[in-house]
Amino acid sequence: MAVTEDASTEEKIKDAARMIFTKKGFLATTVRDIATEADINVASVNYYFRSKEKLFEFIMDETIKKLFNKIEPVLNDEATTLFQKIETCVGYYIDQVLENPDFPFFMVSEVMSGSTKLPMIGNMRLLINSHFANQLRALQTEGKINFHPVHLLWNISGMILFPFLARPQMLQSGHFKAAEFHELMQERKKLIPIWMKQIINT
Repeated sequence: MAVTEDASTEEKIKDAARMIFTKKGFLATTVRDIATEADINVASVNYYFRSKEKLFEFIMDETIKKLFNKIEPVLNDEATTLFQKIETCVGYYIDQVLENPDFPFFMVSEVMSGSTKLPMIGNMRLLINSHFANQLRALQTEGKINFHPVHLLWNISGMILFPFLARPQMLQSGHFKAAEFHELMQERKKLIPIWMKQIINT
């Protein structure tokens, strides 16, 4: 019974934290906010996760793992084209970050700190050895691109992540409302694959 209760309390804390982090952002969120949303006391949050920072890190790690679990089968599907893979993965990526808008800030912070413990770093080997990577390398071999294929990956990542890095300032300045930003990112799901195709075809 105790194990079940522990697991239930842990999940309540994580669910509450995801909701509050998404709504208020990491910096504006307090442990008390999370405890109130989970309907437990502050001591319980600290007992299970020690600090807001540790809880945030745990949730971001889960986010990365969840993303890779979804895209790995796509990357290794030999029946789909390169652009079909890009379209599907971009959609998954944007949906995941819309659920966790602080994710890009976490990634930048961890990279700048020199961290090598990110799940994404560990999963890079899966990407490098994937069918998708082979398709990218084939573009260079066949002379369809005259630059290193990694530029395509950097372009895709930048096109997805930069709007989220700029999101707090855009919302705060009143240039966009949250719903408008969401619609723009839905539109971006369709645009990024088109842009990538144009880069490769030129």
